[in-house]
Amino acid sequence: MDKFAEKTLHTERIFQGKVISLQVDDVQLPDGNTSKREIVKHPGAVAIIPITEDGKMVLVEQYRKALERSLIEIPAGKLESGEEPRTTAFRELEEETGYTTNDLQYITSFATSPGFADEVIHLYVAKNITVVENKRAGDDDEFVELVEVTLAEAEQLEQDNRIWDAKTAYAIMYARWKGIVK
Repeated sequence: MDKFAEKTLHTERIFQGKVISLQVDDVQLPDGNTSKREIVKHPGAVAIIPITEDGKMVLVEQYRKALERSLIEIPAGKLESGEEPRTTAFRELEEETGYTTNDLQYITSFATSPGFADEVIHLYVAKNITVVENKRAGDDDEFVELVEVTLAEAEQLEQDNRIWDAKTAYAIMYARWKGIVK
């Protein structure tokens, strides 16, 4: 058992939305005292590093309302109920980029904000990508533009704060470490 575990005494559900829910847990701390924890529940997500034949990364630019600005990111999306992460990765790759692959490799999974959320992102790399003839429609409220970049261009986008999210920064570090992009 984890020596720092906090026993949940009571859970109050505050909000249930389309993507997230919010709850407040009363917990017993390891020293016997009690406290409250505000927790965002999320079904999890996938993120994909698509690599073109000429060794570039395919990114998407989209507006992020929470930050009130557009960001350039690796394609990603929420797990649907009961859906395996690999299935989600294929779906999101096609919906967001119009590409598919027969070479989808799992890299790792990681928590995005463990101090207040339970979201876990499953990261994949997609090599040997090909254009889908009849692309699956994306979300009605999602507007994206493709951006193909070299590793040096991605790093410059980070310097310019155009790439500003953790999953994409992690993906760029991984791509550099493994030498999967030019």
